[in-house]
Amino acid sequence: MTVKDDSFTNWKNREEIAESMIPIIGKLHRERDVTVLLHSRSLVNKSVVSILKTHRFARQIAGEELSVTETLPFLQALTTLDLGPSQIDIGMLAATYKSDDRGLSVEEFTASAVAGATGANKIERAAGRDVVLYGFGRIGRLVARLLIEKAGSGNGLRLRAIVVRGGGEADLVKRASLLRRDSIHGQFQGTITVDEATSTIIANGNAIKVIYANDPSEIDYTAYGINDAILIDNTGKWRDREGLSLHLRPGIDKVVLTAPGKGDVPNIVHGVNHDTIKPDEQILSCASCTTNAIVPPLKAMDDEYGVLRGHVETVHSFTNDQNLLDNYHKADRRGRSAPLNMVITETGAASAVAKALPDLKAPITGSSIRVPVPDVSIAILSLRLGRETTREEVLDYLRDVSLHSPLKRQIDFTTAPDAVSMDFVGSRHASIVDAGATKVDGDNAILYLWYDNEFGYSCQVIRVVQHVSGVEYPTYPVPLV
Repeated sequence: MTVKDDSFTNWKNREEIAESMIPIIGKLHRERDVTVLLHSRSLVNKSVVSILKTHRFARQIAGEELSVTETLPFLQALTTLDLGPSQIDIGMLAATYKSDDRGLSVEEFTASAVAGATGANKIERAAGRDVVLYGFGRIGRLVARLLIEKAGSGNGLRLRAIVVRGGGEADLVKRASLLRRDSIHGQFQGTITVDEATSTIIANGNAIKVIYANDPSEIDYTAYGINDAILIDNTGKWRDREGLSLHLRPGIDKVVLTAPGKGDVPNIVHGVNHDTIKPDEQILSCASCTTNAIVPPLKAMDDEYGVLRGHVETVHSFTNDQNLLDNYHKADRRGRSAPLNMVITETGAASAVAKALPDLKAPITGSSIRVPVPDVSIAILSLRLGRETTREEVLDYLRDVSLHSPLKRQIDFTTAPDAVSMDFVGSRHASIVDAGATKVDGDNAILYLWYDNEFGYSCQVIRVVQHVSGVEYPTYPVPLV
């Protein structure tokens, strides 16, 4: 057999193994509310090729490629256990098994590693929690996709309604079309139909009522069978407690803003300060995409090295509040053509750091440049550290944080030498450390942090909503603190 034939045979064998994993992953998700991960990347609803690519991608962060032949035994072991709702990382199971010296079988090791999610220890499935989207723009539609994707057994978050202003003829059809197709994020994974008689969009079996209203005061959500719901305001029209309180209508229990909050509205970055949310807090903000991108790595660096001061420069994709061609805009420079210019502008991300990370006393400044790309931005974080270090030490530390720490869902890590912005479209992390661009000189460090300012941010919003709704399930093996 030639080398070429041997490689092809190996590929076909791995394809066959990946195919066998799909029904196991799906059944665990639907029947037990178990999400199977590989180094923090969900394998639910993934194709054969996607599963193989995710395994191969592990080499960039873990230093070696994972094979499906290594992870399948752990997946099979999960099926024999009395599992409760949880997230289980088979990549981490495989990696930690290699270093375990107890002489356990795969089945014994797996049962031990996920013991907190089995038998008498497992948590009960949460009752389904209604969710309402107020607004249906870029972030709103991505949040909708994620809510539908995560419907699982139906016991988690349930997207019940979308509130938009009244439109013209065929408005409902056009809204559904925008959910179905996206020029940046591609086709919706599933089926979408429209019932115009009841003003409903049905996406993968989820019936989503489209409510037309010009003001929150017009809506009684209980009239639509919606109760104790979490409303996600993605319009940004109201930023303070007084304005956001307008949403606390019959049927609404909490309001989550997908923009920086003002005044005493808590600004939450999941992974950093979500545990500070008070149970009786009805209004909170998910801060901005850039704040979510910089705060987790900033916390990680402060925890290990101490941060004395810092500056963040964001090179940010244009957004739909800018103009295609030169036109009036109340902000300086923002009125100039977005696809034709680099536009210097302001960012509130630096000042928002203090709200999300109050223990960090270092002054952080910031500025931003909008550039002619439609999605994915990069934050350049320049830090003065509390002690001297080396580039190798910083990269080893951040790689370890991305794999093993409680911030592993927020911080990703890439060593790809040819990485460019489009490579990170669809990233579910708050930011991705670019190892090749990182610079360290004594007590000065410069981190280059990619982030999908649309999808990555939307994933952070979902994590906050899951947390306040009580359907944020534990992850196993437990991340190192």
